[in-house]
Amino acid sequence: MNILITGANGLLGQKLVLRLCTEANVVLFATGRGPCRIRSATGFTYLEADLLDKSTLERLFEEVRPDCVIHTAAMTDVDACERDPAACQLNNTDCVRLLTELCNANGTHFIHLSTDFVFDGRNGPYREEDPIGPLSEYARSKAAAEEVVREAGIPWTIIRTMIIYGVTDDQQRSNVVLWTKRSLEEGKDIRVISDQYRGPTLAEDLANACATAALNTVTGLFHVSGREVLSILEIAQRTARFFNLDEHHISPVTTEELAQAAKRPLRTGFIISKAEQELNYQPHSLEEGLEIVRSQLKGRQ
Repeated sequence: MNILITGANGLLGQKLVLRLCTEANVVLFATGRGPCRIRSATGFTYLEADLLDKSTLERLFEEVRPDCVIHTAAMTDVDACERDPAACQLNNTDCVRLLTELCNANGTHFIHLSTDFVFDGRNGPYREEDPIGPLSEYARSKAAAEEVVREAGIPWTIIRTMIIYGVTDDQQRSNVVLWTKRSLEEGKDIRVISDQYRGPTLAEDLANACATAALNTVTGLFHVSGREVLSILEIAQRTARFFNLDEHHISPVTTEELAQAAKRPLRTGFIISKAEQELNYQPHSLEEGLEIVRSQLKGRQ
């Protein structure tokens, strides 16, 4: 089985490479912008590629001949998407259209990563069948990409997720957990949003769900996140407590006070029973995930 991972230098992309590179019946390919940043894995082929260039993608598919594509690459800076909607559309929707067209021509299973931001945040936590209501350019681009995938005439899987945390091989990618830990260790005062609620998702858990869908050709729409729905402030506070850092450096700030460029849903969270049943999804608690983060950070010192 030939599997191609896009966005392989990102947090989820790296975890997917580590998860799948030892599968006996998988020939694994990974692609990203720039050189490969995954240092601790072998048994895969890295191919640098621009996913926005159709001829490059055609050559990539000719070389890899993927049975499954796991598409993790995206423009994820929500405020940058709001400021540059054309780039957002290009990276998050048009790119998906190019990929699904090639998947259609090759009979390829396409696994697409989406987001809780497709919801308006008024009635979370959400089930897969709940109506969406995107509030920002980023959210609209991801919602449009979901529609492209559904209409592509291919075996498809859409996995919505949220607020992913973990440690990359090169430690170049930050997230709420690592940012909180690093800031408090440096004695910095940080402001953390108190009125936005999400389900923090360990990257390894998400990678396991994606891998299960790929290896077993499980299709459909799935919600994949941590079970707990917490404010961003509480995630930061629990991170501080776990690493024995001073919570007094954390100050709450509301969404209105922060005045971000893009509008965010205030309360999402997912009901993950479908993923538990069909993907054998068993997420770690936040504290269990933080223990994994601590172990990985120690291993990289």
